Amino acid sequence: MIRVLLAEDQGMMRGALALLLGLEPDLEVVAQVATGDQIVPVAVRERPDVALLDIEMPGGDGITATGQLRRRLPGCRVLILTTFGRPGYLRRAMEAGASGFLVKDGPVEELAVAVRRVHAGERVVDPALAAAALAAGPDPLTDRERDVLRESAGGATVADIAARLRLSESTVRNYLSAAITKTGTRNRIEAVGVAQSNGWL
Repeated sequence: MIRVLLAEDQGMMRGALALLLGLEPDLEVVAQVATGDQIVPVAVRERPDVALLDIEMPGGDGITATGQLRRRLPGCRVLILTTFGRPGYLRRAMEAGASGFLVKDGPVEELAVAVRRVHAGERVVDPALAAAALAAGPDPLTDRERDVLRESAGGATVADIAARLRLSESTVRNYLSAAITKTGTRNRIEAVGVAQSNGWL
């Protein structure tokens, strides 16, 4: 049996996925979690073979959890299943150690097959998303540029961002300017939009 941990914040979706996977003779859903901060502790306790993770969840995201799982449970394969098929998410998930990346609007039959394939050591990536990721190219932003854009997304002022990130206001302005230039936008609000739509944040 392939032991599966399922992390999905929407209860109906989580229940449907658990039901569908449970119908497979060789798959067993051993744990279900609804928040990102539950993923690693529950996985350490249950020792799943495959962790099926959503990206955007309350309490933490699936990409961060992927990196933590790869360090704490190297034998557990991670398959990302998300609504958000963004090239940047795919790249970040693979860099964090995910073995697969599928979008939720794909055929149901593909999910069980993908779980088996990642368990066998293969990589499974949605083909259209893989092509989009190649076309989009790498994320041009530095970690600090992403940090200031994330803070900007909530409408924080330069002074607020500087205080939260323990930077000078001039340094924050420099990072914002660089991010605006790299995203080809006119202001930080547009830069945040481009970075979010590409999955860089």
